[in-house]
Amino acid sequence: MIIALTCVSGHGASFYESETARFRVVPLISGLVHPWSLAFLPDGDLLITERPGRLRVVRFGHLLEAPIAGVPVVAAVGQGGLLDLVLHPDFATNRLLCLSYSRHESAGSGTAIICGELVGDRLINSRVIFAAEPKSRGGKHFGSRLVFDVNGNLYATLGDRGIRAQAQDLSRHPGSVIRIDLSGAALADNPFVHQDDAQPEIFTYGNRNPQGLAWQPKTGVLWMHEHGPRGGDELNQVIAGTNYGWPVISYGKEYWSQKAVGEGTHKIGMAQPVHHWIPSIAPSGMAFYSGNRFPQWQGNLFIGSLKFGELVRLEIDASRVVHEERLLNGDFGRIRDVRLGPDGLLYLLTDSRNGHLLRLEPVE
Repeated sequence: MIIALTCVSGHGASFYESETARFRVVPLISGLVHPWSLAFLPDGDLLITERPGRLRVVRFGHLLEAPIAGVPVVAAVGQGGLLDLVLHPDFATNRLLCLSYSRHESAGSGTAIICGELVGDRLINSRVIFAAEPKSRGGKHFGSRLVFDVNGNLYATLGDRGIRAQAQDLSRHPGSVIRIDLSGAALADNPFVHQDDAQPEIFTYGNRNPQGLAWQPKTGVLWMHEHGPRGGDELNQVIAGTNYGWPVISYGKEYWSQKAVGEGTHKIGMAQPVHHWIPSIAPSGMAFYSGNRFPQWQGNLFIGSLKFGELVRLEIDASRVVHEERLLNGDFGRIRDVRLGPDGLLYLLTDSRNGHLLRLEPVE
């Protein structure tokens, strides 16, 4: 795949020196309205979701005016809208992609997943394969990150929708990670599939608002991060059946006081995070680096920060974070998504009414 994108006219590159590599940040596309996710197509096109409900195309370095047709109507209220985008592992032959979005119904809204085939500039044969229950009327915490595994099964993160107790209630989807097949059915070996009072799609629970999900290339381990309240953002490994503790345990505090959330930071039967942040960085998007353009970063995990506008670089040894570095200094605003391109370069989306697509390039 060849990605032919040039710098936005009038906007030059910014140069940085990290602890291990010199690089520049090149603005590629501007004028995106609250972009949330991106994906690289085999023909060199890029797809970008915009939260108000558009799926945009970048072709030959230019943002096409017309969005992809056939995208579902979204409830673009609060944090909701058109959110994540993921290509099926066999996209080159089946043209299948999936989108997460906030879907409005009479009882309220909730996270839903739709899958369809991209033919030309239109999504066809679309079907909703999952809709979280119950619905609620708030506009917060939709989660919505998506990844496929090598077998074509789909993992999705679901926020607690601002109703904390849901994250500990296995009869409700919000506050969990689910695992389903392309029909929307739970996998036969999901941890709660035989539990009468549980939703069979649930794979993990006790999650607040996870907005990062990525496979670690060499180990095949799935990693996730989630927003804490005021402090207590977490990085975790996704392990079947695990209770990550929200809202019973947390490293965060209430928004309205210095009071700690829940019962403390530890409780038997609830997992400790691999890493946590105080104060919150408001993490969004993540990617393990496995390319060849930045050999110094091989195996590092990169996470966007909405709060500080930073790119967080983590060095990981087995299941431990052994070093953290903050990059970009807030120079580009809120970092919503982080992706490794097929060219071995890192791509970022900034979240604003004039959002940008950025690319990190090495400086020799």
